Amino acid sequence: MRIGFFDSGVGGATVLARALASMPEEDYLYFADTLHVPYGEKPKDEVQGHIFDAVEQMVEEGIKALVIACNTATSIAVKALREKYSFPIIGMEPAVKPAVMRTAGSEKRVLVFATRLTLQEAKFQQLVSAVDQHHIVDHLALPGLVELAEQGIFGGPQAEEYLRRELAPFDLGCYGTAVLGCTHFPLFRPVFAELLPAGTHLIDGAEGTVRHLKATLDKAGLTGGGSGRLEFMSSGHSPKTADIFNAALDAASDMEKRMRRQA
Repeated sequence: MRIGFFDSGVGGATVLARALASMPEEDYLYFADTLHVPYGEKPKDEVQGHIFDAVEQMVEEGIKALVIACNTATSIAVKALREKYSFPIIGMEPAVKPAVMRTAGSEKRVLVFATRLTLQEAKFQQLVSAVDQHHIVDHLALPGLVELAEQGIFGGPQAEEYLRRELAPFDLGCYGTAVLGCTHFPLFRPVFAELLPAGTHLIDGAEGTVRHLKATLDKAGLTGGGSGRLEFMSSGHSPKTADIFNAALDAASDMEKRMRRQA
């Protein structure tokens, strides 16, 4: 049986790349809901319906666990999915807690990048309230990065121009840590690194998510049984979708290897 990975589009490839490197003894099924991406700008009820439809298709294909590799989908649907299905379901949330812990004791602030829907959800507000005792967390929605990634654009002039424009109102020198709170955003890590001040720490939730996944499978006795085989599915059925996903996975895998060498 396979581990299912679900995202609105190709962004979940950044989490899958970490899983493939850490858990090569597993098989994987990735579902991209490209017919309805982006989620972050749509009504909550509509998005929740799309998520349930997609997960049902994955269940029919056979999965032993599910990773909701999308912060927006997690914030609005993970509770209801866990109530419906008995297999382990691993969600994601912006890595606000480790960012605040890393910044604590300094005079720096934390800047969280996510989708509008993630930032509007009570789940995110509760997360920030629980860990941000000194009110050092700011946030910014970056829907344009999701749109670029879904076109197979992970950098270059378009991404740089968009980010420069969105970051212009911020005094970036105030921030010690930036949270990439959408799984699409780590695909643009080199662009963030170039535009943010030297020394700004970039953090995302992939490592913690995969660590949680592995621990959950171990506890349930569901570990192993595969060989790293990966199947890709999408709702959009565009001939280009698989190519864009493979490009995103390659980019994420390359960044994963570079980060491991630097660690």
